[in-house]
Amino acid sequence: MCRWAAYIGPPIFIEDVVTRPGHSLISQSVCANEAKTETNGDGFGLAWYGEHVEPGVYRETHPAWSDPNLTSLARQVKSPLFLAHVRASTGSATSRNNCHPFVYKNWSFMHNGQMGGYDKLRKRVDQMIPDELYAHRKGATDSEAMFLIAIGNGLFKTPKKAIEATIFQLEALAWEVEETPYMRFAAAFSDGKRLYAVRYASDNFAPTVYYRKSKSLGGYAVVSEPLEIGQEDWTAVPASTFMEIEGDQVITSDLLPNRCC
Repeated sequence: MCRWAAYIGPPIFIEDVVTRPGHSLISQSVCANEAKTETNGDGFGLAWYGEHVEPGVYRETHPAWSDPNLTSLARQVKSPLFLAHVRASTGSATSRNNCHPFVYKNWSFMHNGQMGGYDKLRKRVDQMIPDELYAHRKGATDSEAMFLIAIGNGLFKTPKKAIEATIFQLEALAWEVEETPYMRFAAAFSDGKRLYAVRYASDNFAPTVYYRKSKSLGGYAVVSEPLEIGQEDWTAVPASTFMEIEGDQVITSDLLPNRCC
């Protein structure tokens, strides 16, 4: 299972989340504490927002801990909103196209979890991607497909409804082929102005998500695991929750997967 971290607030250097903390995302790529696998070495990626509407993107197949370019980039780039991800593949190949975050126009998306029976259902899942979006399907992961399906379900206008509809559709397929876990879904995504996060599972094992407002950084970090060992002022996001952060406002609501209206 993957690890990820996101930030929104006053501009900070990406290293303040990705490389500098004691249990930074780089540290979690080597030794995660709350993941199914300790090591997340199947590539990494960053998406950050700055002067342009669309985010900058850097993705690579090397393990995050061994890429000096990532360390240098994180030290030099300052951003008010960014997403970072280290990958542990659940079956698809290690390739740049399979690394998160995935980007379409001004939107970025990253995911931790899995869909039951995806190998059996890959063709049917791909067929759920709208024709006008299919050219943007570059990799082979369920995560990228989820993102494009969610866009087709109205992500740009109604993010929560779009995610609920997408989870409902894909979870129903997994139930159809009776492959567990039917759906485990922890994701963060953004339109460049707001940061969204989701935690959900069909069973009692939803991938972990935490958030915290940092007094030193001034903004909110949303993460798979706290960025310091033993740091207690992180809020655990309950399962079946949709969260939106804009400015200094954090809004949480129940996530109820259902058909798109």
